[in-house]
Amino acid sequence: MPENMELGRHSLAHVLAKAVCELFGDVQLAIGPAIDNGFYYDFDLPRAITEADFPAIEAKMAEILKRREAFTRRELGKAEALALFAGNPYKTELIEGLPEGETISVYGTGEDFVDLCRGPHVENAQALLPWAFKIYSVTGAYWRGDSNRKMLQRVYAYAFENKALLKAHLQFLEEAKKRDHRRIGKEQELFVLMEEGPGFPFFLPKGMVLRNQLLKFWHEVHDAAGYQEISTPIMLNQELWHRSGHWDHYKDNMYFSEIDGQPFCIKPMNCPGGMLAFGIRNRSYRELPLRVAELGLVHRHELSGTLHGLMRVRCFTQDDAHIYMTRGQIKDEIKNVVKLIDTVYTQTFGFAYKVELSTRPENSMGSQEDWDAATDALREAITELGYDYEVNEGDGAFYGPKLDFHLTDCLGRTWQCGTIQLDFQMPERFDLEYIGPDGMHHRPTMIHRVVLGSVERFIGILTEHFAGKFPFWLSPLQIGVVTVREEDHAAYADEIAAKLQQAGLRVKADHSDGTMGNKVKTFRQELAPYIVIVGDQERDNGTISLRVRTGKQVNGISLDAFIAKCDKMVEEHALELIEEF
Repeated sequence: MPENMELGRHSLAHVLAKAVCELFGDVQLAIGPAIDNGFYYDFDLPRAITEADFPAIEAKMAEILKRREAFTRRELGKAEALALFAGNPYKTELIEGLPEGETISVYGTGEDFVDLCRGPHVENAQALLPWAFKIYSVTGAYWRGDSNRKMLQRVYAYAFENKALLKAHLQFLEEAKKRDHRRIGKEQELFVLMEEGPGFPFFLPKGMVLRNQLLKFWHEVHDAAGYQEISTPIMLNQELWHRSGHWDHYKDNMYFSEIDGQPFCIKPMNCPGGMLAFGIRNRSYRELPLRVAELGLVHRHELSGTLHGLMRVRCFTQDDAHIYMTRGQIKDEIKNVVKLIDTVYTQTFGFAYKVELSTRPENSMGSQEDWDAATDALREAITELGYDYEVNEGDGAFYGPKLDFHLTDCLGRTWQCGTIQLDFQMPERFDLEYIGPDGMHHRPTMIHRVVLGSVERFIGILTEHFAGKFPFWLSPLQIGVVTVREEDHAAYADEIAAKLQQAGLRVKADHSDGTMGNKVKTFRQELAPYIVIVGDQERDNGTISLRVRTGKQVNGISLDAFIAKCDKMVEEHALELIEEF
């Protein structure tokens, strides 16, 4: 967040706190930071704030700004600060938690409001007069995020430097709401989330068509890139997760069971099973690089408050792969994965993306020498490919550094999907070896990588990116067939539908009661890319007429020409619908 944005939003959070104090009187203030697109403040109040209170709070904030009061900073000792906030348990706890001798600052506005805060703030509220803000939510929030502590009321607001920026953001939110994958998934009968399985998505028949077409494409690009595919068990004994190192770093996110009195874990990732599959027999250097992919169903114990449609779930299919190689093959294999990711993101779906290099975290395994070698290999590979990248210090996996790929959707939102993680540790822990040209045993190096990341999440991203209007090759229903008069044209419509199905296309003829207009409307609601219309002229001339999802009408074309164009869109994974036949 730019410094001026954070300064303004943080200052407005104090204005919000002052407004709530003036309106409600008996208020205990907690904390109020700036966040992306705005700010929030946590309050302990004797009554609930509701949406009906938002206009009054906003009006009071505007009134306070017009007073043009200064934000004044004072520095206090701990005893003085505790005395000042003696009636507020939240500020008292924060002060008591500060190290001895640390400077404690407070900010006041006007004569009657003071708040514990490190700052900084604007010098005077006058600087905030051009800003535009809007309260949009009040939710419960446990003090310091601890479910055993008191529930406070958190008031959220958007804030921007002027009205135009706020208006643009609200329009963005409205468009995002229209594209919400949860709404589209339910309306189009693609997927649903149910109370009986929170975080465990249900894919419906049309959603499975979409999913299977995506995975068919996934198999095509991986076959072309020289990957082999395996499947490993969804549940493995607990000892394996100690051996892999995941237990020490991931046990709080795992599910457990017991078999024959022995503890087992439901896998949160595919890696340990992949290690076991590699180690089933002696390997030769001639087999390397060995690229092994797995569409593995994994389960992770996410908190209920973090669940969000397909974007954050408790079970998902990870399009994993592990590449085993010699050290001399590292750079080329990294480059190959980057090119594969680019094929999927940019060449197929038209996504722009940025790259982030994440380095060694504090709770990592292995020697600094190995970490340096792995980090240098990732850096050199991405640089030689001509990519710019940002460094994300300390955010690598516990076993190795990584490259993360953040794609940008049509609304400008970024999603971290692909990753390439270089690992010297896991082959050591599983004692993986290959026989080199010298006849000696050597330790392979390995890459962990995903492209889609989570298949479910990627489908959610695609659903919002395309607003449910998927490219022809992905669309669950590709073509609807409608008659002008059912009694006269049904036989020809069935003939057309049968030929389209024989060509491998997904088609449905509507023989229900109702007018042609209503049938066309139904297929439009199903977001079908093409609607074939047949009447007297089409039947007599052996042609068809089309209504394209874009709104274009095309009359009197041959069925063979239409099928050829459809085949072309499928073969090329085209993003745009063909309108000329």
